[in-house]
Amino acid sequence: MTTVSDADDVRRLALALPHVEEIDSDGFDFRVGGRGFAWSYPERLPGKARVIRTDVAVLFVGDEAEKQALLLGEPDLFFTTPGYNGLPLVMVRLARVPPDRLRELLTDAWRMRAPDELEADLPADLEDVG
Repeated sequence: MTTVSDADDVRRLALALPHVEEIDSDGFDFRVGGRGFAWSYPERLPGKARVIRTDVAVLFVGDEAEKQALLLGEPDLFFTTPGYNGLPLVMVRLARVPPDRLRELLTDAWRMRAPDELEADLPADLEDVG
């Protein structure tokens, strides 16, 4: 059986990256240099209150091309909603992603958001991720 991820894995892997702080929230919300790079999906359904989904992570990606490649290449794993149109963000279904892949995705998201001066602090074993 393949090991899958959950919110605890997101927390453990995100906090292992340098200069990451967790913001108090109903789910999880991680920032580097004051910039968010991974958080719980705030699902909004018509006529209903917002629900924080800790089984889905919102992650930064490089650009629209990378976003589309992920969405089209692995639609069972990644998705988006109209509220994220035009933004370099994807949602990942944690129950379908192994922890090693989640580590890669979080590291890439960290790289997209970390100020340049912090990138040098990324451990060498994470440099080759992605």
